Amino acid sequence: MSNQAEIVMRAADEDDIDTAAALFRGYLDFYEVAVEDPDRPRAFLAERIRSGESLVLLADAPGAGTVGFAQVYRTFSSLALRPMWILSDLYVAPSGRRSGAGRALLREVLRRAGAAGMAGVQLETAYDNHVAQALYEAEGFERDEFHIYFHGLKPSE
Repeated sequence: MSNQAEIVMRAADEDDIDTAAALFRGYLDFYEVAVEDPDRPRAFLAERIRSGESLVLLADAPGAGTVGFAQVYRTFSSLALRPMWILSDLYVAPSGRRSGAGRALLREVLRRAGAAGMAGVQLETAYDNHVAQALYEAEGFERDEFHIYFHGLKPSE
């Protein structure tokens, strides 16, 4: 497979929705997210891209096509008094693993966040996703001293 220097990064636009949605579906499958409506992941991603609510980056590997994606959302850090990004999703399809695509996506997120004047980039991953944790730590991410809590809500009917 190729190395990271050969990975080409690009921001997804409306022409990339089907490609990005296929990767997004792989990401949801990886995290064993049950999706009742098979069209919902594509619609969700298309809405984020069309509205500009998120930045979706795609990683193209020579000879393998588009093998990975990352999605970031802009938010704010009250403690830093500045905007920041949340790296919500990062996924590389099995055909692109060990190509450097994950590292290239992560570095591109950090590069763009720095250029945009963000206070930082925050992410979370599964406790047992040791491969991702090793990548994040190798790229300078540190575990913070805060606990993350989540309270799920059911959609309004």
